[in-house]
Amino acid sequence: MKFALIGCGHVSPNHIQAALNNRLDIVAICDLVPEEYLKLSGRFGLDQVPRYTDYKTMLEKERPELVAIATESGKHAGQALDCIHAGCNVIIEKPIALSAEEADAVIRAGREMGVSVCVCHQNRFNKAVGYIRRAVEEGRFGRMLHASAAVRWNRGRDYYEQKKWRGTREMDGGCLMNQCIHDIDLLLWMMRDEVVEVTAYTDRLMHPYIEAEDFGMAMLKFKSGAYGLIEGSVNVYPANLEAGLCLFGEKGTVKAGGMSVNIIEEWRFADGKDDPERVKELYSEEMPNVYGYGHTPLYADMVEAIREGRKPCVDGEAGKKAVELILAIYRSAEEGRPVKLPLKETAAADQAGGLFNGRR
Repeated sequence: MKFALIGCGHVSPNHIQAALNNRLDIVAICDLVPEEYLKLSGRFGLDQVPRYTDYKTMLEKERPELVAIATESGKHAGQALDCIHAGCNVIIEKPIALSAEEADAVIRAGREMGVSVCVCHQNRFNKAVGYIRRAVEEGRFGRMLHASAAVRWNRGRDYYEQKKWRGTREMDGGCLMNQCIHDIDLLLWMMRDEVVEVTAYTDRLMHPYIEAEDFGMAMLKFKSGAYGLIEGSVNVYPANLEAGLCLFGEKGTVKAGGMSVNIIEEWRFADGKDDPERVKELYSEEMPNVYGYGHTPLYADMVEAIREGRKPCVDGEAGKKAVELILAIYRSAEEGRPVKLPLKETAAADQAGGLFNGRR
C-alpha cells in the first residue's frame, strides 16, 4: 500500500516507524520546512523517497493510497479534506479538527468518497487498555457508576516556544485539546455511553504567554445516570507524573496509570475470573515515551480496515466525540454554567478570555 506523510515534526518518527513495521510502501514525505523532512529521512534511511514542501503537489504526483497527517492541529481538517477528495484514506493525528463542524465535514467526505478515516488515538492499543476494554465488553463491571481520566503532565516555556502554534486557540487549543484528549477518548470508549451535560472550569495558571488553558477540570453526566471526571494539567512540578484512567462499576474497579495509561495498578472484580497480580504483570508495560507503542497496531488496524471495507477501531466519529466534549468543556468554562450535549456550532478558536473564568 502506497503511503505518504504530511508533517515531519515531533511525532512523525512514530508514524514512519509504524508504516515500516506494517511494510507500507513509503512513496513521499512532506513538510513546509525542508530541514524537518531531511532530518526525518536521514533518521530512517529514506533518502531515496521523494520529499515535498507542497502536499497538494505530492498528492497529485505520487497518488498515495494512505496518508498520515501530523501537522498543526488547526490544519488537520483542511488537509484531510484535500487528501480525501484526492481519493486517499487518512490517518489524522489527534485531534481530528478544532470544531465539530470541521470534524463532520471530514467524516462526511470520507463516506462520500468511499475512503477510511482514522484518528490517531494510539493509546487504545496499549496492552493495559485492551484488557480493560475486554472486561467492559464482557460486562464484568456491571452497571457503570463513574469514571475518571487524568493527565498530570508538565510543559514548560521551551515546549511552547519550539512551535509558535502551540497553545494558540486557532491552531492548538490548550492542555485538554492537546495533551488530555487521549485519555478523554479512552474515558468515552470505556463508558460506551452518551454525555448529556458538562460542568467545567479551565484556567491559565502557569503559562501567561499562551492563549489557551494549561489546566482544566470537568464533571460529566452520562445518559445512563453515570458520572465522569476529567482533570488535565501541564503544570505538575517538576515533570510528567501520570496519565491515568479509573473505572468504577457496581461489580468492578480498575485503575490504570503510568505515563500513558500503560500500567494496571488496581484490578478488582466480584467474579474472581482472574488473578489481580497476574493481570498487573501480564498487561502492564513500560513505555519509551508518552507516545507508547500504539502507532504500529493502529496502523495495522487501519490497513486491515481498508482491505476489508470496514471502519477502523478509531474512526472519524470517535475522533469527533472527543473534540465535541472538549468544546463543551470550553463553553461551560466560558459561560460559567452547565452545558448540554450535543453542541450547536462552536470551535476552539471561538473561546475568548472568559475561557479562563474571567481571569486574564
